[in-house]
Amino acid sequence: MMEATEFAPKSWEQRFVEAVLQRSSSDKGLAARLRRGDNPATEYQSWELLGSLGVDLEKDYQRLPFVTIAAAITKSKAAENGSLSLGKALAACYEDGAESKQAKARLRRLLACSEIAEVCRILRPILTLIDSKVGQPLNYQRLLKQLRTFHFDDQRVKAQWAQEFYGQPLVEAPVESVTT
Repeated sequence: MMEATEFAPKSWEQRFVEAVLQRSSSDKGLAARLRRGDNPATEYQSWELLGSLGVDLEKDYQRLPFVTIAAAITKSKAAENGSLSLGKALAACYEDGAESKQAKARLRRLLACSEIAEVCRILRPILTLIDSKVGQPLNYQRLLKQLRTFHFDDQRVKAQWAQEFYGQPLVEAPVESVTT
C-alpha cells in the first residue's frame, strides 16, 4: 500500500535540494561553479542552475538563499538532505554545546542580522564550521525555507534558530480536566 506522502507535491525547497544533490553528483563542473556561488564576485557562476529552477535572479532576497544553500550542499559533498537543524548543528560544533561561549557568540551574531544579505554572509563561515566539525548533514530543505522566509518574517526565523540551539521545541502537555 502506498503512503499518502508519496502523492503530496514536493515543496520548492525539496525540489531544489534534490536537484542540486543529483546534478552536482553527476556534473563536477557544475558542482565547482555552485561551490563558488557563495562568493559575491563569482556568484554569477551558479545562476545557470538557479535560473533553470525558477529562481528570480534579480531579487536578492530570493536569489541569495538559494545560492547559499547550493554552495553549502556542494561544499559538504552531501549525498542526501540531512535531518540536523542549523541551531543544533551549531551547538554540536563545540564540546560544551549550547553552553560554549564561542557557539553562543556565533548564534548571537546570526540573530543580530536584519537583512538576508547579511544573514547569508554571516552564515557562510558557520556552514563551513558545521561541515568540518559535525559528521551529520544539515536539513538543507528546512534551512532554505527559513532563509526564504527571513525577508518576510525574520523574528520567527531567528526564534526558530534560537530554539533549535538552546533545546527541543516545547511540547505542550495535555490539559487535564479538573473535576470537583
